[in-house]
Amino acid sequence: MVEGFLSGLHRSPYYGQSVEFVQHREYVTGDDFRRIDWKVWSKTDRYYIKQYEEDTNLRTTLLVDVSESMRFGTGPLSKYEYGCTIAAALAYLLLRQQDAVSLVAFDERIRARIPASSRQTHLHALLGALDAQQPAQKTSMYDVLRQVAEEKALRGMVVLISDLFVDRESLFRGLNLLRHRGHDVLVMHVLDDEELDFRYSGTTRFDGLEGAGEIVCDPRALREGYLRAAHEFLEEVRRHCARNLIDYQTIRTSDYLDAALAHYMNHRIGMQKTVRT
Repeated sequence: MVEGFLSGLHRSPYYGQSVEFVQHREYVTGDDFRRIDWKVWSKTDRYYIKQYEEDTNLRTTLLVDVSESMRFGTGPLSKYEYGCTIAAALAYLLLRQQDAVSLVAFDERIRARIPASSRQTHLHALLGALDAQQPAQKTSMYDVLRQVAEEKALRGMVVLISDLFVDRESLFRGLNLLRHRGHDVLVMHVLDDEELDFRYSGTTRFDGLEGAGEIVCDPRALREGYLRAAHEFLEEVRRHCARNLIDYQTIRTSDYLDAALAHYMNHRIGMQKTVRT
């Protein structure tokens, strides 16, 4: 999926390390010939290479929600499976760019933690940690985000992949704390189609996850109120993220997975433009 996505890009100013041109110097044996400036050669008949000042590689922390509500799914992939695939694709892309990636899988506490590395083989450790999780517990978002904020001394990017079925006040406090510590925050709000469209009909029993109980009802009678509440929920999260310069994206589990990659790449491009400005 990632290879196909990358091959579809005409040009990306973000692929590879972020660099600024500094000067030319004469080519010596052992230099990478790909860095030879052929325009200079055509004018001087001598080989010169371009020297760059390399920026510090991006450090990205992937926060993946493994709480029980992420088990839900009405399509080929549950929210957790979809979220894991997003995390795996982003990790692969970041490692291809020689960026350092770490992983935190959490519910009411941190369940798995993989420290940052930029080695290509690091992908296996990340995938193994995600595969080992079984969503089963409630979510405590603020405690986890606070712990991550306190542990990440160096500023970087934090990508939160979750259905955000948590207390909103604690969610906002945690996101704000990450921003106040200087981290760039990207929220990928993963939801199933039925959670957004509520197309159920006929008498239905809904079994609540994370201890929410159960209810038997005619969903058609609830649809209007449900959709209104869902819309208010999404709008509140969007507005808060916009006010606090947090990148936010609602992602359906029926969306093509490269849509999440495209959103991430657009965000990175925006970061680079802001830094250079």
